[in-house]
Amino acid sequence: MVNIAIFASGNGSNFENIVTAASNQQIHHAKCCLLVVDKEHAFACERAKRLGIPYLYVNPKAYANKAEYESFILSKLQEYHIDLIVLAGYMRFIGEVLLQAFPYRIMNLHPAYLPQFPGAHSIQDAFEAKVDYTGVTVHYVDEGVDTGEIIYQEKLMIDSSWSLEVLEKHVHELEYHLFPKAIQMVIDKIENNKEDHYETSIG
Repeated sequence: MVNIAIFASGNGSNFENIVTAASNQQIHHAKCCLLVVDKEHAFACERAKRLGIPYLYVNPKAYANKAEYESFILSKLQEYHIDLIVLAGYMRFIGEVLLQAFPYRIMNLHPAYLPQFPGAHSIQDAFEAKVDYTGVTVHYVDEGVDTGEIIYQEKLMIDSSWSLEVLEKHVHELEYHLFPKAIQMVIDKIENNKEDHYETSIG
């Protein structure tokens, strides 16, 4: 069983989608153990209450620097025996403390077909660029901005008649479809690594 912590900053629709996918076995061998938010009034917390998932608000401004902020979060992740961090609308860069503690165990959802349109406004950027397609990408997190190794991605062809709001709707629908698939791919890798380590230990 892989214990997951989900990080979010806002609405939390992808958080709820992941919890639902785990509860109905669309994501298997996994348990959503904790929601971490950096905004006190993030609606994701209301979703966590309704879903019965523990949640933790950590105010970044209460710490002298990112390392102290992340060290506190890390201590909580260790209490919950977290194996995997999933960023679902978490609008804060991950720093060295968590990157070192969770190598290839932090994944992020990005609403574009990377390497096109990295950054915070990717759907609008794609719309304004009048490109033929965009997409959704799930990738491992590294020190850069949406530069980590790609786990899984799918394209979304853009109809020229779509407004920005319609494009956003289609991108979010693709997110809900794609994210659980990508999470399962990473869970399978983690489980296989655990089995390999066990076999090596007893071999």
